[in-house]
Formats: sequence, C-alpha cells, structure tokens
Amino acid sequence: MVKPTRVTNSIRALRFAHDEMTQAELAERIGVTRQTVIAIEQGRYSPSLEMAFRIAHVFGARLDDVFQYPEEAAP
Repeated sequence: MVKPTRVTNSIRALRFAHDEMTQAELAERIGVTRQTVIAIEQGRYSPSLEMAFRIAHVFGARLDDVFQYPEEAAP
C-alpha cells in the first residue's frame, strides 16, 4: 500500500521572516479570507495554482520555496 503524499508549505515561516506579516495581511494581499490562509498553512486546503503563485509573489519567492511535494518512496 502506497502512503499518500501531502503538499507541505513554508507560509508561516515566510510570514515571520517578512516583518511578522499576519495571516490577515497575507489574506488581504492575495484576495482570500484569513480562514483560507489558516487552512492552507495547516495543510487542510490546497490552493489553486493561481493562488499558489500569488502567495509566492507576495514573498518574492519561487513556488517550490513556498510549497513542497515530498518525493514518493520507490516501490
């Protein structure tokens, strides 16, 4: 049985590295609610590709610096 992989993210760390940006500030800058940012940070919601790019743009980061997809183990 293959264990499902999950996309992880570095949003919380990036917010703190950018003058301790709040979840509400990030939400406003990307056009979503604070609850959506919370859900993304906690891995309960995967953003659309467009939203993922908007998040990366806010931090001046590459998409794969914000979101990580773990490599699957070989069978």
